[in-house]
This record gives sequence, structure tokens and C-alpha cells, in this order.
Amino acid sequence: MASKAPNQLGTYLRDRRIRLDPAAFGFGGGRRRTPGLRREEVASRANISPTWYTWLEQGRGGAPSADVLDRIAKGLMLTEPEREHLYMLGLGRLPEARYQPVDGITPRLQRVLDGMALSPAIIKTAMWDVVGWNRAAAILLTDYAKLPREGRNILRLMFGSDHVRARNKDWDSIARFVVGAFRADVARAGANNSAEATKLVAELCRVSAEFEALWQDNDVVAHGEGVKRIHHPDAGLLAMEFSSFAVEGRPELGMIIYNPASLDDADRLCALLDTRKGG
Repeated sequence: MASKAPNQLGTYLRDRRIRLDPAAFGFGGGRRRTPGLRREEVASRANISPTWYTWLEQGRGGAPSADVLDRIAKGLMLTEPEREHLYMLGLGRLPEARYQPVDGITPRLQRVLDGMALSPAIIKTAMWDVVGWNRAAAILLTDYAKLPREGRNILRLMFGSDHVRARNKDWDSIARFVVGAFRADVARAGANNSAEATKLVAELCRVSAEFEALWQDNDVVAHGEGVKRIHHPDAGLLAMEFSSFAVEGRPELGMIIYNPASLDDADRLCALLDTRKGG
């Protein structure tokens, strides 16, 4: 006779439940036969049937809905990684992304950027706001520190700054690429219908007919890698390869790192960075 498959969802729920302190949630004290919250207490916090919750722990009743899993995650005070694990056990997939606006990055992430002294690098949000950059990026791309917070948006710079347009040799193709990648990013981060995305798109359509036309094309591209040719007033035309990376645990953030495409580009970039030392 075949053995029954382990009930991993039930085991995980039970493990999270017994770790919680009943007194911290206002449940009566006194002696309990087992540690943690009772099943009916978790069900009450999750606003679901005690019978249904018991069945989940026992591996009965079929797969739960996403709404039920979210209620249980809230009731058990799960962290975001724990909630994602709950979804994988219950539904075999990750939950839909929930967009969270970002104001900045951690000191540790900034040190990662600063450690790439010869590679311009930035960290952007799903709205394409630059929230982190290193010295090389400030010299080669844009000195974001001199811009107001709302001015550090890559789309606003691409479609609203003559200076940035002149810096990009292949502006037309880069603009199309940026819009397609932005569309993919807001969808991935669960921000399609967010107030932030709606407001930004409306603003860009209002100030730039070029953006409006590209947005209406509905192109979507993966922001993986490519080559960007940058006109710099001191270093001349530099070909820079770029690669983009996800920030683990932060679906709303992405890192873009630029590296010279040739030895000549590398020499001229190093000379440019050397001349700006102390600046």
C-alpha cells in the first residue's frame, strides 16, 4: 500500500501557530496542553471557519484560495518570505506582487554600489526612480544628487531633458526600449493600476508626444542587457555594456551595471574617473 504524501502545508501552519504567544494576541492565559495559539484562535484572527482551518492543517478540503492564504498569513503574522513559502506550499506558486513605493536603499546596498568603483551602477524602482547610484554613475550618467527627488526619474529625464537626449547617441531606439522595459517592470511589481504608475504615465503623455506614441504601441521588453552609447563632454563617445539584476527579496528594485564595451572605452572611462577624483 502506497504511503500518503506528507502534508507540508499543514505541518508549516502548525509550526507557525505553536510559535505564537497567546497573551500577545489578547487570548486567555492559564495552562494549555500545547504551546502557541489554538486552531480556532488562528481561524478567528484570519476570519475563516475553524473547521476549514482545521482541515487545512489535516490536509483535507482541497487547495485553499489566495484570499484564504492571505488571511492566514495575516493572522499568523507571517513575514513576506514566510507568506511566499505559504503560497508555494498551498498553491504551488508565488503570490501576486504587491507594489510598495520606495524612498531609498539600505546602507549595505549602497556599499555594494560603492564597491564597483570602475563600473557605473544605479538602483531603480519599478517606477524607474533612481534611488541609489555610485560615484562612477554620477560622473558618466547623471549627478542624481543635484536633482530634486522627483527629477531622478529615468523616464522624466529621457523625455523631458534636452541634455539627456543629447547624451544618448541612439535616443530613438533607447527610448523605445526604456518604455517597453518600464511597462514590464510595473506589471512584474504589481503596480499596473497603482496611483503612482497612472499619474506618471499621464504626466509623460501630457509633456511628450513621443512617449505617448510609444506607450500606445504596447511593446514589452525584458530589461536584461545591451549596449548604450553615451556622448560625454570630456571623454567623447563611450560604448557601455549594461546588465540588469533583480534585488533579492525586493521585486520593486532593479540594479543596472555598466561596463566599457572595449579596451579603448575602458581606458577613456578610467581617465575620466581619474580626472574627477576629489570632485
